[in-house]
Amino acid sequence: MAKTGNVLLALVTGVAIGAGAGILFAPDKGKNTRRKIKDSIDDTTSKLKYKIDALSQEMKEKSSEFKGSLEDKVENLVSKSSHKAEDVITVLEKKLAALKEANAKLQK
Repeated sequence: MAKTGNVLLALVTGVAIGAGAGILFAPDKGKNTRRKIKDSIDDTTSKLKYKIDALSQEMKEKSSEFKGSLEDKVENLVSKSSHKAEDVITVLEKKLAALKEANAKLQK
């Protein structure tokens, strides 16, 4: 994801520099040139904000998907563990009953 962000930043920077250079070398009044530079910066800033918002939203969605997946896995593990615990308790109860019988025979 960082690679995409770096490419996006390089692209936006290149566009801004190119637009700025083009405006500065174009023959026009200073007032018009400053307005064009401001408009170009505003446009580039808006595009960058849009891209950052889109990337942020994508990251939130991926995080949410991972969280849901992790919660499902934990719940499944707890469910399996609970089932195994019941099996262990059953085996231990049988062993306890067998020991009680053996002890009862020894007490007679």
